[in-house]
Amino acid sequence: MQPLSLVLDAHPLLPLAWDAAWQAARFLQDERPDDLRIESKSTASDLVSQMDKGAEEILISALLGERPTDGLLGEEGGERTGTSGVRWVVDPLDGTVNYLHHMPTWGVSVAAEQSGQSVIGVVVTPAFGEAYIGVRGVGAWVVTDQMATPIRVSACPHLAAAVVATGFGYSANRRAAQGRVVHELLPKVSDIRRIGAAVIDFCWLARGRLDGYYERGLNAWDIAAGALIAAEAGASVTGLRGDGVYGSMMIAATPAIAGELQEFLLAVDADQE
Repeated sequence: MQPLSLVLDAHPLLPLAWDAAWQAARFLQDERPDDLRIESKSTASDLVSQMDKGAEEILISALLGERPTDGLLGEEGGERTGTSGVRWVVDPLDGTVNYLHHMPTWGVSVAAEQSGQSVIGVVVTPAFGEAYIGVRGVGAWVVTDQMATPIRVSACPHLAAAVVATGFGYSANRRAAQGRVVHELLPKVSDIRRIGAAVIDFCWLARGRLDGYYERGLNAWDIAAGALIAAEAGASVTGLRGDGVYGSMMIAATPAIAGELQEFLLAVDADQE
């Protein structure tokens, strides 16, 4: 365990990412109105609120206000082209449905990319009083009360002992296909979890609360910070067929079960509509 200030010195972009993520998280936690306005995006189950949009505006203002030549990609349409070689990838509120239902499993995610790969990632989960940091080639930490503790994935020895998380898409056809995969997987693992926020899935894998996680249809803002944190904590993070994590399906797991989980998902053809 070490003071947060020492970890924030690990990369020059990290203090800005940390401050921006916490600004958005405090807004979401403290400024939620009683008459919250909710809209649908792709389907009736794909929800967005004024809080998602407000949090993204805070992130854009904080990050590009400090570094106006950077690029930015955000879930709620906040895309900017930059010239500096740095692109911020932000999810202002991952776990919107959880947030709308007053569940604590939601978070704010901020990553910085250089040369097309994440170099830092910050995930804030304010309802738990926790935040997570990953720095490429340096490590991953959970932060509570201004103290940072290094984290590592679990020592789960095989798939039959694993607690595996997943998530579901928004279309009825995709959900039906994903449900069939879960039906086949459940007898082969210790248990299944569906948390409803990809950034938390990644971070809980990184600190050993989960042993594996897979999901189809994630976007860059779901993955950029969390996958880096998981990888720096020792997880194997890959696409279903050994391709990049930004492919159609992502698999992250403790190394001892990663191969088994990938083989199972390939066998059941999990990457299907």
